[in-house]
Parts: sequence; structure tokens; C-alpha cells
Amino acid sequence: MQIPASISRSAVHPLLIALPVGLWVASLLCDLLYLGGAAPELWPRLALYTMVGGFVGALTALTVPGFVTHLNVTLVVVALYAVNIWLRLGDPHLAMAITLSVTGVGVLAVSSWVDHAISGKA
Repeated sequence: MQIPASISRSAVHPLLIALPVGLWVASLLCDLLYLGGAAPELWPRLALYTMVGGFVGALTALTVPGFVTHLNVTLVVVALYAVNIWLRLGDPHLAMAITLSVTGVGVLAVSSWVDHAISGKA
């Protein structure tokens, strides 16, 4: 089904998808560096900043028409990261927050693979 307002074939679509995903993966990498013991005062803060950037990017992508096929998975991932940001801004529960980051990136990876397999691009 083709949506009249779809931008999925334009050059903007990959950018709107790649920006939040890239920022969320960078956030997870910052968390892993923190767990590895590298500069404990820097990496949790940088993970939060990149996570918030990805969250804003994902909300921007959700406002653009044509993302109906990605809507369900995207809303689940955005909800995961909203809880993750909330955990980090309050009394930091970094173990739970890092678990949510791993879950979010995992859901994105699986949904991307399924999307490409269904569309025949795999």
C-alpha cells in the first residue's frame, strides 16, 4: 500500500531514520565504555546527551507523514528511551538504564532486519 504523503523513497527518509538510531547506538557505546571503567564522570553524561538527541530525532521522524509502517516498533522504542531518560535524570539507576539501552538497540536491529527481509532488500 502506497501512502500519498510518503517520503520513504526520498533522500530525507534515510536521514530521519539513521540519525536517532546512530545516536542511540552511540549512547550504548558510551554506556559500555563507562562499564569498562573509562572516565566514569564523562561517559554516563555523554550517553544521556546522545540518548536525548536520538529521542528528539525519533519524535521528529514520527511527525513526518509516511512512517506508518515503522510506527508500532518506533513507538515501542521511543517509549523505552523515554523511560531510560527518566531513569537517568532522576536518581540514576544505571544498571536498569543500560539494560533498556541494550533492549532498545536490539529491538531496532531486529525490526530493521525484518523490515528489509519483508521488503526483499535482504
